[in-house]
Formats: sequence, C-alpha cells, structure tokens
Amino acid sequence: MFKRLFRKKSVDQIIYDSQHGEGSGLAKVLGVRDLVSLGIAAIVGAGIFSTIGLASYEGGPAVSLLFIFTAFACVFTALSYAQFASTVPVSGSAYTYAYVAFGELFAWIIGWALVLEYAVSNTVIAISWSQYFASMLEGFGIHIPAWLSMAPGYALDASEKLAKHGAAALTAADKHGLEAYLSAPRIGGMPVIFDLPAGIITVLVTALVYIGIKESQRASAIMVMIKVGIILAVIFGGMFYVKPENWTPFAPNGMHGVMGSVAAVFFAFIGFDSISTTAEECKNPQRDLPKAMIWCLVICTVLYVAITLILTGMVNYTELNVKDPLAFVFKYVGFDYMAGIISVTSVIAITSALLVYQLAQPRIWMTMSRDGLMSKRFARIHPKYKTPSYATIVTGIVVGVPSLFFKMDFFVDLTSVGTFFAFIMVCAGVLYMDYSGLSEKSKFRVPYLNGKYLVGIGLLTAIILIGIYGQSILVEWKNLTFMEIVEHKVLVIIFWLTWLGLSIYSFKMNFSLLPVTGILINLYLMTELGASNWIIFIIWLIGGLVIYFLYGYKHSKLNKESIS
Repeated sequence: MFKRLFRKKSVDQIIYDSQHGEGSGLAKVLGVRDLVSLGIAAIVGAGIFSTIGLASYEGGPAVSLLFIFTAFACVFTALSYAQFASTVPVSGSAYTYAYVAFGELFAWIIGWALVLEYAVSNTVIAISWSQYFASMLEGFGIHIPAWLSMAPGYALDASEKLAKHGAAALTAADKHGLEAYLSAPRIGGMPVIFDLPAGIITVLVTALVYIGIKESQRASAIMVMIKVGIILAVIFGGMFYVKPENWTPFAPNGMHGVMGSVAAVFFAFIGFDSISTTAEECKNPQRDLPKAMIWCLVICTVLYVAITLILTGMVNYTELNVKDPLAFVFKYVGFDYMAGIISVTSVIAITSALLVYQLAQPRIWMTMSRDGLMSKRFARIHPKYKTPSYATIVTGIVVGVPSLFFKMDFFVDLTSVGTFFAFIMVCAGVLYMDYSGLSEKSKFRVPYLNGKYLVGIGLLTAIILIGIYGQSILVEWKNLTFMEIVEHKVLVIIFWLTWLGLSIYSFKMNFSLLPVTGILINLYLMTELGASNWIIFIIWLIGGLVIYFLYGYKHSKLNKESIS
C-alpha cells in the first residue's frame, strides 16, 4: 500500500491522457499576450485595491520593500512553475507537477490545497467586490439595504457590541452592521442577512466562464486595460501630491510591522500560478507559459512598488487603514473626481480577478477527475462551449454560497497558507526533476547556479547576523515557555531545520540555488502567518485525506493499472 500511495505518473502518460482521455478536447486559443492579460487580471485585483492600504498602515512606506521581497519569492517560484509547465503542458498546475515529482498522495494533497487557495481567494474577492459595488452605487445615490449587502456575522457582532459597550463604542462599520441587524426581515425571530451582490457577481462570472475560454479572455483583456490605465493614472497623477516628509520614518514599526503585513502583501501577488491551469488551452504552452509568468510578475511588481510609494507619499501611513485606499487618498487631497473614477474602476478590476480564479478552479478538478481521484463528472467537457461544464457549475456553488454568509477576514490569511504550501512543493519538484533527469525534457529550465557551498554559507551567515544584530530575538526566545514555543514558533524551528537539511543535501547533490531559495523564502513567509490559520489548514487537509482514502485511492487510474 505504501508504494501505491507514492506511485508516479510519467510525463508521456500525463500528456497522452490529456489528449486522448476523459476531459480532452479543450479549445487551444490562448497566446502569450492572452496569458499575460489573464495573469495581470488575477494578480491586480482585490489586493491592490484593498489590502495594500492595510499593509501600508501596519508597515509604513517600507512595505514597498516587502513587495519586492515577496516578488523575489514569487519569481523563484514562477521559474519553477515555468519549468514544469514547459515539461508537462496540461491543466493541473501544481497538482500535476506533484504527481510527476512526488507521487499520487502528494499530488492529492497539493490538489486539495489548490482547491482551498482558489475557492477561498474567490470568496474574498467576491465579498470585496460587493463592498466596492455598494460604495459605487452610493456615489450615484442608489442605496442597497444593509441587510442585503453583508455577512450576518458583521451585523451580529455590531448588535453584541452595542449591548456590551453602548452606542458610543460603535465605529462607522459597526453602525452599518447594526442598521442591517435592526432593519432585516425576520424568520422565527432570526434576522435574514446575506451579501446578495457577492452571490450575484459569482453567478454572472461563473456563467461567463461556462460559455467559453475565449469569451472569458476577451472580457478579462478589456477589464485589464481599464484597470492598468487607472493605476497608471493614480501613479502619475498622485506624483504631484506627494509630500516627501510622509516617507519619514520609512519603517515606523520596524521589521515587525513590515513583516506583519506578509499575508496582505502576498495576497496581492496570488494569481500568477493560475494561468498554468490553462495550459491545455494554449496554442504553444511550452513556449508561452514561462514567458507569460515572468512578464506578469515583473509588470505587477513595478506597479505595486510604485503605487505603494505614491500612496504613502500622498497621505501619512497612519491614515491608510481603509478598505478603498486608492480612492481614499484622492478624497484626502480634495480630488473627489478622481476618487469617483477609481471607485468605478475598482469594481471592474476585482471582477477580472474573480473571472480568472473561476477559470482556474474547474480545471484543477477536471485534471484530478481525469486521473480517477474525483468523480468522472468533473472531467465532463461541454460539447459546444469546450469548457469543463460540471466542474464550473460546482465551482460557482462552492464560491457563491460562502460569499453570501461569511466574513472576509476569516479567509484572507487562510488563502496564503494553501498557496505557500503549493509553491514550496513546486520548487522542491524542480530539485527532483534535476536529480531524476526529467529536466532534460524541459523546453524551459530554471537557470542553474550550483548551491553546493552557497546554501550552507547562507545559513552560517544568517546565524552570525542574528547573533550580532538579533539580540532582541534571542531574548524573546529565552522568555518563551515550552508550550509557547510549540504554539507560536514551531514553523520557525521547521524553517531553520529545513535550511540545515537543504545545506547538507545541496553539498551532497549540487542542488540548484534558485529553487532552494524559493523554498526557503516561501517557508520563511509562512512563519509570519497566524497559528489559527494553520490549524484550519491542517483540518482541511485531514478532511481531504479522508476523501482520498474513501474514493480517490480506490478509483485512481494508476491503481487500476497496477491491479490489471
């Protein structure tokens, strides 16, 4: 049984199944420009229009450096994704790559983590879209009833806060929640409250994705042109309102404040990997996917760093704890006309991100179904529209229903956990490809830099620097109890042990430096996420393993082949 859990699929077998098996027949219509457009649509969405404000509030202008640091992690990961995409040009993304490198059990775990990444990300995006949409309508004098535009948790929290602390303690958001609680119709004494706009936009985007990949790409391209145009307008228009004194102090809350924004900043980058799920709809995936991924990251990093510096230059960072920072800064300086344009554009921008994620999720399920790990219905291709029809409908339900009833803050950090996990596995998979000789089949390869000595030298350098400059860190560790270390610092310990292990194996096996760096940076960023998110993620993985052993293990095509 142990060997069966880690049985692997060959590259030739995966490509053959994608061309001749269930779920084949997708329309090959995407070129490199289409892929870059889809990638920018996914990356430049809710992150730059909402979470970038919170990140700037916590870290100050220095958050611009965190965007660069996070981009480095994504670049190393993107190179690894690009190598896999050029070797295994099918729609499974990291799931398929893990099947080649680590075997079926790891493939299932990664696939299940990707389900979490895309479904949870889209739930966040749908909720964020609803907030911007309601705000935009308010600007035109149209008011959506509060009980129809928020999760019930916000209203219940506001009601409890009123009962405990009185009306004087309520913020503007609390008052909006209380309005929903008091005005909502009731069934059996319980208020009926849900986020209708979030549900509607999910249905509409799912319908577009169902109709076809080319139609979806065209709609996405139009929305990308509009939102990139407005971002450039913010950058060049905002330059005239920048006050250099707002950049001082550059890191007001130190490195702790900057790194505390990891989840928000990383959420702004999630999406470049989603274009790898469209591999079977690319005209030339082995050539175009690597180019598209790198171009997406370069363009988006430049935009993010520039806009962070403009925002923190126009307004002091302490004012940026708002949900619509781009519109807010122009209202702050009295340019209300520009603020109104940005509010409308944000709705378009977030819609395009929602569209790309709704494209990605069904194609992951389709590929898992093709391998027998999920029901055959998920691999069903619509005869007219050439899209994974059943999987697309299920995706709409999985995203739409939670977006009606759940609070956004429950999901944001959880999205990053699953993504970091997948990124680490893809980087590690490149090391396996180099070791096993699979890299020889790759039309694109991660540039090779021998890490034989460099990985270990980096570890020793980091330890020395902590000994010299990290006295506060050492004092903090000395004051922690054993249970506090277990609860809050386990991932930090895993990070250092992983670096030690990679140093040893790099010396023995001449590991490539870039994938190793990708693993370490992603793992380090993971240590900055809260323990509660990891608990939920582990529970999610355990649930996935139960499904695998009850269904996937038995129905796996590799299992049937080994029995026959």
